[in-house]
Amino acid sequence: MIKIERIYDNPIGKSGNQNDGLRILVDRLWPRGLSKNEVKVDLWMKDLAPSTPLRKWFNHDERKWEQFKSKYFEELDKCNESINVILTKLEKGSVILLYGAKDEKFNNAIALKEYIESFKK
Repeated sequence: MIKIERIYDNPIGKSGNQNDGLRILVDRLWPRGLSKNEVKVDLWMKDLAPSTPLRKWFNHDERKWEQFKSKYFEELDKCNESINVILTKLEKGSVILLYGAKDEKFNNAIALKEYIESFKK
């Protein structure tokens, strides 16, 4: 199962329990205001984040969501190794995709989850 969490809402994991799932940060930049000692991140996969030009173009504009996903999926098509890491981890348990954006409906973690789940069908 793939879960999504905003890192600011749950920096150390709901229960702090290892069994909650593997916590993967999928942003290119480290979340502002959080020290690496204050958060539980098992993997930081910067290469799965949208490119800087794509991220700036999208700017969490709901009207650009479908276009953003299409362009982002094209970028993800070049990240086979990292996608395979996540697929392998999913065979062993849950994965939690962590993101820092304020927008909970239109962000790269939501799109990444959709992309990864397309491989499981």
